[in-house]
Amino acid sequence: MADFHEECGVIGVFAKQTGPVAHDAYLGLCALQHRGQDSCGIAVNDQGLFRLHTDTGLASEVMTEGALLALGEGRMAVGHVRYGLDEKAGRMDIQPLVIAHRKGRLALANNGSLVNYGSLRDRFEDEGFIFHTTSDAEVISGLITKERLTAPSTEAAISRAMGQLEGSYTLVVMTTKKLIAVRGPMGLRPLCLGVKEDGTYVAASEPCALDVLGASFVRDVEPGEIVVITDEGLTSITTHCQTHKQSLCVFEYIYFARPDSVIDGVSVHEARVRAGEFLSKEHPVEADLVVGVPDSGIDGAIGYARASGIPYGLGFIKNKYIGRTFIKPAQNTRKAGVHIKLNPLSAVVRGKRIVLVDDSIVRGTTSREIVRLLRKAGATEVHMRITSPPFINPCYYGTDIKSREHLIACKYTTEEIRDLIGADSLGYLSLEGVKGIAKPLPRERLCTACFDGSYPTHPPRVSQREKYAQRLMRVGG
Repeated sequence: MADFHEECGVIGVFAKQTGPVAHDAYLGLCALQHRGQDSCGIAVNDQGLFRLHTDTGLASEVMTEGALLALGEGRMAVGHVRYGLDEKAGRMDIQPLVIAHRKGRLALANNGSLVNYGSLRDRFEDEGFIFHTTSDAEVISGLITKERLTAPSTEAAISRAMGQLEGSYTLVVMTTKKLIAVRGPMGLRPLCLGVKEDGTYVAASEPCALDVLGASFVRDVEPGEIVVITDEGLTSITTHCQTHKQSLCVFEYIYFARPDSVIDGVSVHEARVRAGEFLSKEHPVEADLVVGVPDSGIDGAIGYARASGIPYGLGFIKNKYIGRTFIKPAQNTRKAGVHIKLNPLSAVVRGKRIVLVDDSIVRGTTSREIVRLLRKAGATEVHMRITSPPFINPCYYGTDIKSREHLIACKYTTEEIRDLIGADSLGYLSLEGVKGIAKPLPRERLCTACFDGSYPTHPPRVSQREKYAQRLMRVGG
């Protein structure tokens, strides 16, 4: 399967006084660890001096006590976690990026994926710009830096840049005196604001990062909004708001976000429970026990059990120290990860007809292994239920599934997939069902392109990133 290497988590911290902002950013990134487990980075602003530390690994592995001490204290910090590093680009694509330019300095972290990445990069290279990574963040930072040469402020430069960006992006940008939070006009990826009792502002991908810092949730950043935080307080630029159809990625509710987060006014946990309830009505079955695949299938299983009247049970013990198999970049590591990560409770499932609830089937590898584990543990029947429709289209906005050829639902019918994964029956949530899980968010506010092909932008003709990654690996002229 092609790499999944764009879904990320970002955080920005702005304190009233010099203090341990790197530690705050670190704690926030730990809360956002589910959004990225392959690399981590934090940049700190100490009176205009920028210090940066990045590396591959979990936040707790990268931000050691020594690393946090080296980052020191400051007034501002931005941080980033990422998964599925492209093997060709490797460490070069780790964020945040720190840029020095004629008008000053900035540090930038991004979550998202540009559909016009290739055309922007080609344009910059024609103008003599030298790239060191294959990341969208470098293209965005280059565009902001170029506009800053004539713009009166960094936020004005960002506003100009936004007029040239297509796709999904959420940014935290740190200058010597400002922290700027930006959400793309379509709102494909989430971003929220919080404040601590001491007046420290926090911008983060999800509210769960605010909770760990003891920050109160203020509000979501609106699609298209630029929020500027300075010593004078918080100001908002709404020039790009309401300029595009809002299209929050439905996969945030299905899989990516933590269940304790609330995104655009919708509880992720309640959305997943609702998906399970809808699924029970659409695909009922006679069974003895409903089991959820940890972690993102558990809420749906609770909903399925609640609506069907079939008891819910804990069917698996999860090794909490193993990463999420969906975001492993190689199929062999994903397959091995299932065995290490999950172990069925034989005493619970033995002799039972099981309804197994999961969030999606992308390739089928993980589902097949989980069904096999249940049968080995003594389950007499395994009925697979999925809280999303079949995944049949590439995603260009962050999940980074580049090709239909790797999606199992593009190759096989539902009955053939059932046979391949070894289940007794298989049922997917309908498209209409998934559009209704994020109440009270209107159905038209969700991007469901991975299920129905209704993209909120023109999709790129080809994936450009591989071309640039290969170029970085070339030796000589």
